[in-house]
Amino acid sequence: MKLSKTDRLLLNELQRDATRNQNELAELVGMSRTSCWRRIRDFERAGLIERRVALLNPKLAGLNIQVLLMVAMTEHTDDNRQRFERHVSLLPEVTECFSVSGERDYVLHVLVKDMESYNEFLNSKILKHPAVRSASSTFALRRVKYSTVLPLPG
Repeated sequence: MKLSKTDRLLLNELQRDATRNQNELAELVGMSRTSCWRRIRDFERAGLIERRVALLNPKLAGLNIQVLLMVAMTEHTDDNRQRFERHVSLLPEVTECFSVSGERDYVLHVLVKDMESYNEFLNSKILKHPAVRSASSTFALRRVKYSTVLPLPG
């Protein structure tokens, strides 16, 4: 999708705070309210804006442990991948899942309340899955940077 300078300004403002009303947004980016509304609707229809959400603070929500979980598959078949990806998509503890290259096949971002919860999650929901050969956990000590704002190419 080709984005104009005004489109990028509008999208950046939406990424920073999607709760602003269209009058505020239009004024910030130098558009009319109607043009602003129409452009946002176009972005939504095109799938560029997938959804608008509230971002919660994990610690304040009681999720004190963040883990990067690297998973290796037993076999690299389409069926194995599909079953594992379907399984992971249903796990609320997994906030992100990436298929990756290298020694492991997937990296999962996992959020849980405590170590006991993570141990239960790992043993009952990941290692027992028939497509999983092994898993390795890396625990985040602190979050240095977190952003949902995409760096839009200019």
